[in-house]
Amino acid sequence: MTKKVLLIEDDPKTARFICASLQEAGFAVDCAYNGIDGLNLARSGAHHCIVLDRLMEGVEGLTLLRTLRGEGCDIPVLILSAIGSTDERVRGLRAGADDYLTKPFASAELLARIESVLRRKSPDGPAQARLSCDDLRMDLMTGQVSRAGQPLSLSPRGSQLLAFFLRHKGEVVTRRMILEQVWHYDFDPGTNVIDVHVSNLRRSIDMPGLPRLLHTIRGLGYRLCDQRDDA
Repeated sequence: MTKKVLLIEDDPKTARFICASLQEAGFAVDCAYNGIDGLNLARSGAHHCIVLDRLMEGVEGLTLLRTLRGEGCDIPVLILSAIGSTDERVRGLRAGADDYLTKPFASAELLARIESVLRRKSPDGPAQARLSCDDLRMDLMTGQVSRAGQPLSLSPRGSQLLAFFLRHKGEVVTRRMILEQVWHYDFDPGTNVIDVHVSNLRRSIDMPGLPRLLHTIRGLGYRLCDQRDDA
């Protein structure tokens, strides 16, 4: 079934760029260029996800979002904003957003974020207590990790990173996504901290004699996938 996205963005140039990216990826898109029209379209219940500009004339993004949540609307909402401070991100999430992406952004990351919020809202999303990729298993309740039946010992950060990769299995995840969703940074510290932790994680899960699961995608980021996806 084709997923339908509602884009609420008051800048025509940005709206055209996002619409084209979403349609190319196979989404059906409705676009509203102000908060009032966006609120009316959102109330229709015809969409699987809303991409919402944070700053708009008239009804601004957070007011619109709080109105929808107050009316019982639980459609996944991804906020787009030029304001990337931690305080503003927290305000957006507390207002009811499922994710928050700062401008400028790459279309690939926008698509990955939309796919992520859609998956989290699905019946098989966040309620899963066990995650897996091929013969790699992780129990979120106990924190136990194993590969081919052999228990693995990971650091706390390694466990967080692995859970993130498993939730995004088969997807290319960017360094920015890891910084924001695992480290909770809204800036790039300019160090190789991610590379170090990914390298340590790879040494733990890519055991000798077994297929590699964690791959570096040059120029884009990383991808955890099983043998079938890799093929």
